[in-house]
Amino acid sequence: MTTRAMTDPRPIDVTSWIGGYPFRDVPHPDPEILARVLDREGFAGAWVGHLPGAFYRDPVPSNRALYTAVEPFAGVLLPTPIVRPDWPGWTEMLRDAVNAGAPAVRAYPAQWGLGPGHPAMAELAFACGEAGVALHVTIRFEDLRQRHPMDSAGDVPAATLRALARLPGSRCQLVVAGAGRELIEETHWGLTPPEQQRVYYDFGWVWGPPEDHFAHLVATIGAERLAWSSWWPLRLTQQSRALVDLLPRHAPSPRAEPNFADGRSIFGAARHAAESGLAPENHAGTTL
Repeated sequence: MTTRAMTDPRPIDVTSWIGGYPFRDVPHPDPEILARVLDREGFAGAWVGHLPGAFYRDPVPSNRALYTAVEPFAGVLLPTPIVRPDWPGWTEMLRDAVNAGAPAVRAYPAQWGLGPGHPAMAELAFACGEAGVALHVTIRFEDLRQRHPMDSAGDVPAATLRALARLPGSRCQLVVAGAGRELIEETHWGLTPPEQQRVYYDFGWVWGPPEDHFAHLVATIGAERLAWSSWWPLRLTQQSRALVDLLPRHAPSPRAEPNFADGRSIFGAARHAAESGLAPENHAGTTL
């Protein structure tokens, strides 16, 4: 990540894309529009993926298009390319991402048919931890009620997320995008405290008032596990801001002003974990 992205005090969005979507028209999926939207909505920058590439078999052309598209917006649009671990040359994809300064790489296990415990996903998680980049996993792109009949991939289950977080000795920082309260709780409360500290949840899909799922999560799992996002161009970019603004001020919280995670803090955690050279520890001081 660039100095500009690291020093701007505004949060860095962890989930946005450029490019078209195969199942419906999305307005303004262009990088120059995204850069303006981020500034308007109070973001310093964004982790940007290439939306069409999520549905390609081979991610290489998608990554090439992503690097070219965001190059004029260096410091604002931060490339998060795809690394498909069951595809030939995936280690080169990861190496190219690190060389390009990517803070994270994206994986789409539902689209690739990689279920819970798949060894390729485990290899990718270990490799990301060693490389000092986060692993970004998208649960879904659209709600089931509006999903196109040709979009046959299901949602990523909590079992897949728990399997990645539980890998012994892993230093991977996992970012979960598109999860609601139920999936977040099913994942978080199924992990040990050290494992929980390596998982972050983009909160753009969490319900606010009147159900107040978001306030409940802030009070229980903690704001530091919840990450800012815009979900451009698939969802309203104001969603995350609205959720924070609508938090009940009387809600039980360890802090008067919750400190949410963002792309800057998560990338910092990934770099620290990689550079420390230490295996994760539990509270008793023993390695997992």
